[in-house]
Amino acid sequence: QVQLVESGGGLVQAGGSLRLSCAASGRTFSTLNRGWFRQAPGKERDFVAAISWGGGSTHYADSVKGRFTISRDNAKNTVYLQMNILKPEDTAVYYCCANTPWTWKQSDYPYWGQGTQVTVSS
Repeated sequence: QVQLVESGGGLVQAGGSLRLSCAASGRTFSTLNRGWFRQAPGKERDFVAAISWGGGSTHYADSVKGRFTISRDNAKNTVYLQMNILKPEDTAVYYCCANTPWTWKQSDYPYWGQGTQVTVSS
């Protein structure tokens, strides 16, 4: 079993930055690929970014490319999402997740955190 806990959300003005963290415990963290999804009010949960277990591969949604960066520190069992040039449309609850296959399909991720709220004001 894997437990995931997100932190770092908050309120920020448009153009600002935030860094989300997701700490893992339980099953060996370094063997799992990791991802971030987000869900805005009244909308479906959408893929944001993914990073492979070794950190050598990353993948981003087109809407965040060039602004967000996913990274991981296996020694700390933590994955990060650095979010720059934030826009009001980035407002959502951000969820981290973990799985074995290299994928960015929500249904392929069995492990999820509780989410952290990010609000971007205009």
